[in-house]
Amino acid sequence: MNLANRLTLSRILLTFVFMFFLFCQGLWAKAASLIVFTLAALSDLFDGLIAQRWNMVTDFGRLMDPIADKILVLAAFAAFVQMQLIDAWMFVIIVSREILITSLRLFALNKGKVLSAARAGKHKTVSQMAVIFAILGFILLKEIVLKYSTWNPAWESIFRQGIFYLMLITLGLTLYSGLSYLWENRKIIARL
Repeated sequence: MNLANRLTLSRILLTFVFMFFLFCQGLWAKAASLIVFTLAALSDLFDGLIAQRWNMVTDFGRLMDPIADKILVLAAFAAFVQMQLIDAWMFVIIVSREILITSLRLFALNKGKVLSAARAGKHKTVSQMAVIFAILGFILLKEIVLKYSTWNPAWESIFRQGIFYLMLITLGLTLYSGLSYLWENRKIIARL
């Protein structure tokens, strides 16, 4: 197994470590969850660069890289639903898009057709990562304030409203990327 594929698999392992720290109590646990998520996100960047630069692109990597990304992102959003930071309907939209597009790609691959990723999908992934970092930042900031002072409920309202609007933007990009992917591949899809 090459280095790029090991980084991809490490992202799945880091997802579980991230979730463990996220649900632990205390400032250091929340800081650790942010650090682990950052490492996992960086592994996504580096596995692609390494695979391209050193000609380590494999079928395993093509299949597992997007799956590892989805595991990381969906785990974070599922955790935020449980923590009541985002609404469940938002999570359902994101999961539905991911299941639909991934299933379509796998079905096409089974038929010998390759449906490549679209540019809108990359923007969607960046927006999802950005909102996850923003929410983790909010969680960490709250832990810092609680450790050294008292948390003002007005701040909670402001942060939650900010998260809601960031999620709306992310949902818009998620839906747009899914619809544009279907539109760009409509001729291939029609022949499946």
